[in-house]
Amino acid sequence: MGKAIPKVTLNDGVTLPAVGFGTYSLNGNFGANAITTAIHAGYRLIDTAYNYENEGAVGEAVRRSSVPRQELIITSKLPGRYHTYEKAVNTIQESLYRANLDYYDLYLIHWPNPKQDLYVEAWQALIDAKKWGLIRSIGVCNFLPEHIERLEKETGVKPSINQIELHPFFNQEEQRKWHEENNIATESWSPLARANDVLQNETIKQIAAQHNKTASQVILRWHYQLGAIPIPKSSSPQRQLENISIFDFALNESEMTRISELTRLDGRINNQDPAVYEEF
Repeated sequence: MGKAIPKVTLNDGVTLPAVGFGTYSLNGNFGANAITTAIHAGYRLIDTAYNYENEGAVGEAVRRSSVPRQELIITSKLPGRYHTYEKAVNTIQESLYRANLDYYDLYLIHWPNPKQDLYVEAWQALIDAKKWGLIRSIGVCNFLPEHIERLEKETGVKPSINQIELHPFFNQEEQRKWHEENNIATESWSPLARANDVLQNETIKQIAAQHNKTASQVILRWHYQLGAIPIPKSSSPQRQLENISIFDFALNESEMTRISELTRLDGRINNQDPAVYEEF
């Protein structure tokens, strides 16, 4: 695998690996096998969500693996339809029951759902669940700066991390800068853009050839050097190992700039703008 995976320390002292494993659509026994393989390949940060309907597969993979539970960082997320305080508390508990785990290391609000306007109430549920020992660290997904500012203003608690759509076609420069200024970690969902077009991009292919690396490795290294934590998904053992083997080379400033300049105004994969998008 090459060099060991570096660690990132969140604002609450919890440490995460600098690259994790996404599990969206990895369900059932197939999913449990793929996630177990990823753990054995060296992944320690495993990302799931209530709405992925595979918390059970993640929990099964934890039990199948030979890695002690305390060495794994398991993330799940609260869905939009359960933002009221009571529903949020019940859902966190249900998430744990589904996975058959005693606690989550990281639990996030999946989307702010601003029209519904209950995300502060949901955040209070996460704060309390952390106090009760059900969660080690609490954060958000897809929150804009104004949403996060409101959380801190109304509860006094700042998220440790914000998981956002981030890839070469949507580099989120302003949001990342705001995170850095406010000591909030950035995590990248769909870091490879869920599409082959980014992997076939000529700029990325040229940079990959210069380093004798794959396009995926170059993109994931770009995330790492931006200071973001990518969570690529793959069911292929070969690609799982490939995606985690990014710490034995570095991109120079020019290469980083060339990749960042691939960003587009319409670069979102599914046009899910957190200012208006409502998750079920």
